[in-house]
Amino acid sequence: MQTLTETPESQSSMFEPYMRPDARIFVAGHRGLVGSAIVRELGSLGYTNLLTRSRRELNLEDASAVSAFFAEQRPEFVVLAAAKVGGILANNSYPADFIRDNLAIQNNVIDASYRSGVDRLLFLGSSCIYPKLAPQPMPESCLLAGPLEPTNRPYALAKIAGIEMCWSYNRQYGTKYLAAMPTNLYGPNDNFDLANSHVLPALIRKTAQALRDGESEVVVWGTGTPRRELLYSDDLAKACVFLLNLDAPTYDSMLVEDAPPLINIGTGEDVTIRELAETVARVLGFSGALRFDTSKPDGTPRKLMDVKRLHALGWHHTTDLETGIRKTWEIARTQLL
Repeated sequence: MQTLTETPESQSSMFEPYMRPDARIFVAGHRGLVGSAIVRELGSLGYTNLLTRSRRELNLEDASAVSAFFAEQRPEFVVLAAAKVGGILANNSYPADFIRDNLAIQNNVIDASYRSGVDRLLFLGSSCIYPKLAPQPMPESCLLAGPLEPTNRPYALAKIAGIEMCWSYNRQYGTKYLAAMPTNLYGPNDNFDLANSHVLPALIRKTAQALRDGESEVVVWGTGTPRRELLYSDDLAKACVFLLNLDAPTYDSMLVEDAPPLINIGTGEDVTIRELAETVARVLGFSGALRFDTSKPDGTPRKLMDVKRLHALGWHHTTDLETGIRKTWEIARTQLL
C-alpha cells in the first residue's frame, strides 16, 4: 500500500501521480468554495487540461445537457463538487429544493461519467450524512446507523443516495467511484449570506458587520455548546487530489464490494461554537460581547470525523483553525466591511 507523509504538492516528488499532467479533469462546481479550491490545487500542480463550466454554460440538473457535455468533452476524471448547500436556516426553509436539486445533479453526472468511460470519479458529500447521535468521532461504518439531524435531512439523504449510487455503479458496472465526506468547510469563495451560510462564514459576517457598524455585541445562534470540526478549503482540495492520485492497488482497496466506497476528510479536532465565535472575534479584532440566542436551534451536538483511514494513507491537514480564519478574513475583508 502506498504510504505518504506530506501534502500532495510535495508528494509529487515522492511518487508517480496516477493522473497525467494533461489528463482531462472535469471539476463540477468550480466556482464554489470546494470546486474553486480544487481548481487552484490542480493548477498549482501543473494540470493543464481542466474542464470547467458555469451553471449558465452547463445546467447539471439537465440530464440531456450533461450527457451531451460528457459525450463531447470525454473527461477522464471527475470531481463532483457541485451541490446546493446551506446552513440550518436554508435547509429548514427549502427542504424540497435541497433534495430535488442535489439528486438531479449527482444522478446526471454519475450516470454520464459511466456512459462516457470516466476513469475515476470523486463524489463530495458532507458529514451530515451520519446520524445525529453518531459515535464520536464518526467512523465511515456508522452510515445509516441511526436517525439523521432533522434540520438537514433532505440534503443528507440526497448525499447518502449519491454514495449508494457510486457503490451500485461500482458493483454493477465496474466503475471506480469514490465518495469523500468532508467535515465543515470554510475558506476563499465561501458563502457569507446570513440566510444561507454555514456557521463559520455566518460568524465572520456578523462580526464584520458589528465592526463596521460599531455594535457592542454579536448574536450567535444557539447555546454555544455544540462542537464543530472545521477544515480549510485548500486543505480539502489537497486531500481530494491526493485521493485521485493514489496508485491503483491503494485506490482500489477502498472500493470493496461489501462496504460503501466512502472516506472521511477532516482534521480530527473540534471546538465549541463559543470557542469558534471567540476565535473569529479575536482574528477580526472585535472586542465586544457575544450573546447566545438560545431560542435558535443548536443542530447536531457534535460532528467530529474519524479520519484514521485517511491518516493511514498518509494525508494530514496542514492549516490550523486560526490561521485558516485569518486567511479567509484577509480575502473577504473588503467584501464584508
